[in-house]
Amino acid sequence: MSDDADILSNDPAVLKAMIAALQAENVRMSVTLQAHEHLVQTLRLRIAKLQKQAFGKSSEKIEREIAQLELALEDLLIAAAEQRSEPIEDEDAGPLDMVPEAAEVKPRRRPRVSDGTPRERRELDPGTCCPECGGELRVVGEDVSELLDMVAAQMKVIQIARVKKSCRRCEKMVQPAAPSRPIPGSMAGPGLLAHVLVSKFDDHVPLYRLNEIYARMGAEVPDSTLLDWCGRAMKVLEPVIERIEAEIMAAPILHADDTPIRVLDRSRRDRGLGKGVKQGRVWAYVSDQRPWAGSAPPGVVYRFSPDRKGEHPRQHLHASSGILQADAYAGFAQLYEPRADGSSQFREAACWAHLRRDFHDVWETTRSEIAREALDRIGKLYDVERQIAGQPAGLRKAARQQHSRPKVDAFKAWAEAQLVRIPGKGDLAKAFRYGLSRWHSFELYLEDGRIGIDNNPAERAMRPIGIGRRNWLFAGSDSGGETLARAMTLIETAKMSELDPQAWLADVLDRIHDHKINRLDELLPWNWQPRSQLESEAA
Repeated sequence: MSDDADILSNDPAVLKAMIAALQAENVRMSVTLQAHEHLVQTLRLRIAKLQKQAFGKSSEKIEREIAQLELALEDLLIAAAEQRSEPIEDEDAGPLDMVPEAAEVKPRRRPRVSDGTPRERRELDPGTCCPECGGELRVVGEDVSELLDMVAAQMKVIQIARVKKSCRRCEKMVQPAAPSRPIPGSMAGPGLLAHVLVSKFDDHVPLYRLNEIYARMGAEVPDSTLLDWCGRAMKVLEPVIERIEAEIMAAPILHADDTPIRVLDRSRRDRGLGKGVKQGRVWAYVSDQRPWAGSAPPGVVYRFSPDRKGEHPRQHLHASSGILQADAYAGFAQLYEPRADGSSQFREAACWAHLRRDFHDVWETTRSEIAREALDRIGKLYDVERQIAGQPAGLRKAARQQHSRPKVDAFKAWAEAQLVRIPGKGDLAKAFRYGLSRWHSFELYLEDGRIGIDNNPAERAMRPIGIGRRNWLFAGSDSGGETLARAMTLIETAKMSELDPQAWLADVLDRIHDHKINRLDELLPWNWQPRSQLESEAA
């Protein structure tokens, strides 16, 4: 700044010309910024609208358009970041919040860094003598700031040398046995295999990109080898997957949902899906007792099917029973049907968020006051739920009976009254009929504190699949879809246990061949302790 001041002219006319030029540049930049912000807002509104529509017949096309718009928006936000003089480090800001309005000032906040993240102290000491007078310096305190940096991953070749020794007395040869490897006969170590699995199935990085990444790190691993490692590592982990599935599918309450994925199929041409591509489904079955302080561990089981026929979820759930919370998919209907003795395999719990979404769509389209009132009434039910989240089931039931039951009964009476007043073929009438025709399922949560008000746990479990679709576009085959489902079961269940899935998988792959089969439960995410921790406790 001082250098710029030194070269300024003393001529008032020249200074006025410079000021005029700066003012013109400022006006130009302001106009550009306003146009930029207008485009950002347009994209944000378009994305939000498409996200609300991504449940119908054209959801595949809508999701692709959302992905393209989000990429365009991301580029705009990066360009805007270039022009900012101050960084935005707001830990609560999402990508759609990164461009402030013209008069808005974002608070500068630090990124979240866990306590377990390694920290390195670099001390800057002014020395022992004062630079002004040469006097002795004494410590009176320090100012500490933090810089978040990354240490690049590194490939490492571990040479396992088994020393041979012979006995001087009997000449017997003695040599330690070779340690077991995650994949017998393979060069892949457990940490590398875990990185491959998490990169492909959680970070959704295609294997050809992993090949390029590893080449930059000094190891040329062919795509075919990475494919083989994935398949054989999943085979090694199969006993763990089976134990997770057995535990989760035996839960008394399950949340269920499904989502489409494109599957490569060279044997057929499906109209509308393109040559050699068909539409498969990935199903999620979630057990999460944390909202009602249950003792069972949380987890999710994913299953793949080549289509959406009801026989698939019925087969997935053939050994399960209790309460199933899902949407109104007809394939679940047989699971709720009464048996000869009057019982049923499952009791149906409906999703108030799904019903609310129907009224919200009507409100967004027509600004119907009736739809607005339905949203307000449902919102009051959610107000109660926020107050009882995490409390024991008995307390939740008591609170719902006291506060929610009158509101639910009033909603039903109000809905029946509205239904006779509005056109019977409109979307608003369809929303009312959807709720009233399954009313017992909608009020079941009032009778059991373990049941959630909605099916959001299952819908959250579908998000990783939606993210993955943008990267891998389609599964290579039906068997590839099944592998995807098993890998997601491992990774997402580890996340629900608040584990780093890569660290957990690396440790399990390192230990599983030497682990006693009757103690396999020790390796499950909710029981797992790292080998390093076990060794330190034993010492």
